[in-house]
Amino acid sequence: MGLILPKQTLSRRKLLQWSGFVGGSFLLNGCSSSWGVSQVNQWTEPLNQTIQQLMVSQRPVPEFAANQIEPNSLLINSFNGVPDIDPKTYRLAISGEVNNPIQLSLGEIQALPMTSMIIRHICVEGWAAIVQWGGIRLSDLIKLVQPKDDVRYVYFKSADGYYESWDLAASLHPQTLLAYQKNGEPIPQDNGAPLRLASPIKLGYKQSKWVTEVILTKQLMPKQGYWEDRGYEWFAGL
Repeated sequence: MGLILPKQTLSRRKLLQWSGFVGGSFLLNGCSSSWGVSQVNQWTEPLNQTIQQLMVSQRPVPEFAANQIEPNSLLINSFNGVPDIDPKTYRLAISGEVNNPIQLSLGEIQALPMTSMIIRHICVEGWAAIVQWGGIRLSDLIKLVQPKDDVRYVYFKSADGYYESWDLAASLHPQTLLAYQKNGEPIPQDNGAPLRLASPIKLGYKQSKWVTEVILTKQLMPKQGYWEDRGYEWFAGL
């Protein structure tokens, strides 16, 4: 007999506590050993998918008020330096297991309906910041490319060589954005301009900066993410 969960009482935090060992059951820090990471991912990935679907089926994460924004509190993290990107020639490519691959300029992206949200950005290093992000819902862009029925994952490539992967359910969450505004102004280049991921349901290292390419796939590739391939948890949900 399967485990029956009381849907009306589940929160994101309770779901993670219930799952116990999802993604290895803890966040690995940068000095941790990567022993067994591939085996743990293989064992827990189906459970990760189930938990994530339960999480994103709930209401959006509550947001903060404008007077709670913490200006200049978002730290700058780049594993390979801040890339030099010309916003005039910038293009976002979206491809993979889709029926309508596209390339969009920054102007074309900004012409789409904008969503603004005030959320807490939480870093695995132990700090957090309340930030207002503005941009396009990732779900709106995914609809444009018409993903095939068996798509389950979304990969992100960045101009600095960083790479990440998300499950499709989290990518379609209404508060997952590709943002081009921070606190009502264009995102500074060192914070990820011209386009970066922003979402209240994932830890900071999942929220790629300087995104140039989005790839939809049906299978999780061997390279799951820059930090995940070095021992960090793949799920990284909040």
